[in-house]
Amino acid sequence: MYIGRFIVVGPGIGAYRVSSRSFPNRQIVDRDGTLTVAPTPDAPETDNPYIAYNCVRESDGRAVLGNGSHVDPVTEKLDMGYPARDALATALLALDYEKDDYDTPRIAGVVGPNRATIGIVRRDALVVERVDEPTLVATYEEDYPRAFEFAATGANEAAREAYDLDFEHAVCAAGVAVDDAVRTAVVNGDDD
Repeated sequence: MYIGRFIVVGPGIGAYRVSSRSFPNRQIVDRDGTLTVAPTPDAPETDNPYIAYNCVRESDGRAVLGNGSHVDPVTEKLDMGYPARDALATALLALDYEKDDYDTPRIAGVVGPNRATIGIVRRDALVVERVDEPTLVATYEEDYPRAFEFAATGANEAAREAYDLDFEHAVCAAGVAVDDAVRTAVVNGDDD
């Protein structure tokens, strides 16, 4: 099944995966602690504004994950002292779903050591929830947060588990683990 881009977040653990039929030539790169989805060197030129963005950023001992440019304003709101719920709701509502051919939802999560919050804005709804167990939300098919079996406990495990999940068209994945620090890991294709 193709569910597009997705996140899994829970207290202390999170993952983001790029799954794509249209733009598979992407990778996640670490830019001074910010994980960024970017075209690979062999990717064809495109003016699509939705294929390159920060997908993981840190804010005061928490990790923000998401599938687009809204990751930055969520992080900025957290840095200003907003609660995770308000930071997610404000940024998702302001940027709304992507105005592409598919009305692609924006998904995001905030992972702290003891709590997590997940959100999605679709054409028909804005949903933001605090979660106490690993929870998945995706851009297609799985577009409402639901509890999800996710065994990873470390960043490397989270990235690998997300990449290997049985959803179609895996491109790359990021994992985060949050305890006394935020740790990140990346899987770029099957070669990692």
